[in-house]
Amino acid sequence: MTLNLTPDELLSTTRAVRKRLDLTRPVPRELIEECVDLAVQAPTGRNRQRWHFMVVTEPEQRRAVADIFLRALPLATGQPLTERDVRRMNYHSGSTERVFDGLRHLADNIHRVPAFVIPGVEGRTDRASVAVQAGAWGSILPAVWSFMLAARARGLGTVWTTAQGPLERELAKVLGVPYEEVMLAAFIPLAFTIGTDFKPAPRIPRQEVLHWDRW
Repeated sequence: MTLNLTPDELLSTTRAVRKRLDLTRPVPRELIEECVDLAVQAPTGRNRQRWHFMVVTEPEQRRAVADIFLRALPLATGQPLTERDVRRMNYHSGSTERVFDGLRHLADNIHRVPAFVIPGVEGRTDRASVAVQAGAWGSILPAVWSFMLAARARGLGTVWTTAQGPLERELAKVLGVPYEEVMLAAFIPLAFTIGTDFKPAPRIPRQEVLHWDRW
C-alpha cells in the first residue's frame, strides 16, 4: 500500500525520522526491494551504476551493526561550525534542540530498529579531487534520496546518518564489503512510521539560498 501523496507533498514531507520509527513492526523484504528498484532509476554518472544497497535485518547482524553505530557516534567530528551555520541552525526556535533530542532517542533505541540500509558506491574518493568526488557522490546520493522518497510513499521512515564514517572499515568487515573497492556512503535506519502525518520543515528564507546569475 502506498500513501496518497502528491509529488509536492512527497518531496516536502520526507523527513528525517528518528522518534517516530515504529520499533515493533518488521519491514517486509518486498517493500525494501520495491524501494531499491525505484532507487536505481536515479541518474548515474556515465551510466556506470556503481551503487549498492546493504540491507541488514537478521537479529545478530543487526546487533553487531548497531554496536558499531553507537561506538562511532562520539567519534564523529565534521567541519567546525561557522557563525552562519549556527545562525541558520537556530533560525527557527527549538530546531536544533529537536534534532539532538531525536538523535539521543535514536541512539537509545538503535538496537530495536528493524532494518538498516547502508548504501555503498564502488570507487573510493579518499583525498581525491573535488571533480572525482562530485562524480562518485553524484552517482549515489540521487539513488539514496529516491530510496528514501519511495520508502516515505510506502509508510516507511528513514534518516540519513553518516555514523558509519569513523568506523567504516570495521563496518565493512562485518558486512563483508571490500573496503578498498567500495565506500559506505551512509547509515540509514528504516522502519514503518508511527503515523504518516509529516509536515514541511521550517527553513531559512528562499532569498538566502537562491542566487540568480551572480552570487
